[in-house]
Amino acid sequence: HLCDQALAVLAAARLPDFGSVWIDDDDALEARYGVRVPVLRRDDGAELDWPFDEAAVRAFTQSS
Repeated sequence: HLCDQALAVLAAARLPDFGSVWIDDDDALEARYGVRVPVLRRDDGAELDWPFDEAAVRAFTQSS
């Protein structure tokens, strides 16, 4: 349900198209992200952990 909430925040922030990666079947990703999901990750490697709101998403996407 957290991913659904995060998707709603991304839609409200009018985030441009993005890719999703599911960690369920990847031991390395589960070890890295575990309880931090959902996580936004920019191309430069910066990450924004949940919980985040519209303002945090906008700031995160504009500060690359």
